[in-house]
Amino acid sequence: MFSQLEHARMNLKDKLQARKPVFGSWVSYRDPAIAETFAIAGFDFVAIDMEHTTISTDNANRIITACHSQGVPCFPRPVSHNNYFIKPLLEAGADGIFIQMVNSKEDVKKIISYFKFPPLGNRSYGVNRAHSYGFDFDRYIMSWNKTSSLIVQVESIEAVENIESIIDFEEVDAVMIGPYDISGSLGVPGQLEHPLVQSACKKVVNACFKKNKSCCTQISNVSKDTVEKAFNDGFTFVILGSDLFVLTNWSKEINKLISKMRV
Repeated sequence: MFSQLEHARMNLKDKLQARKPVFGSWVSYRDPAIAETFAIAGFDFVAIDMEHTTISTDNANRIITACHSQGVPCFPRPVSHNNYFIKPLLEAGADGIFIQMVNSKEDVKKIISYFKFPPLGNRSYGVNRAHSYGFDFDRYIMSWNKTSSLIVQVESIEAVENIESIIDFEEVDAVMIGPYDISGSLGVPGQLEHPLVQSACKKVVNACFKKNKSCCTQISNVSKDTVEKAFNDGFTFVILGSDLFVLTNWSKEINKLISKMRV
């Protein structure tokens, strides 16, 4: 029998595999209260950006715990493919993981080996928070391969060219496109509307459709129109900004207000 959290983890995985709409959020600040607030807001999951922040494994452990207090899955994004970063996040109770800069099927094979227990991978067995400190050890190790979700990020033209082989793994549940990094790899950094960038992103979206994989994008300025546009463009999975974007956008508006009032 699954626990409540395992049910949430499995329901999310089922949505990804069925290409149903999925709504996530990022946290870039280390205070667990922010992630807990997002979890209460009704997101399908909360993701932790450890690639572009100073969030530590210990911080991530606390954030994961905060999300789980609301029964919401939590997906960290480690700074590297290295198992030294991945393994402790799994032991802390991560329900899935985002992996940045996946460029080839060889990358995927290595990540699966770290992420899944035998026979699918080579994740080692231990006891920590993920296993309720031993109380749910047997249930956890028996359910993990079935309920956990692996999301790979396609962020280079090399990855775009290899997209068919990257998603040719049952263990890959979803793809997230990184248009900024793709634009940089194409020599047009920051030009997200450039035809080369648009063509590359469309190739990934189409490949995911053909292979029945969920495909994700992040929306920084969230509105009904921007979300509907993402779904109309072929995405099935959206990340609705982050704590950093929310605070920055608010601060910009406040700065405008203050500047006007100072006149």
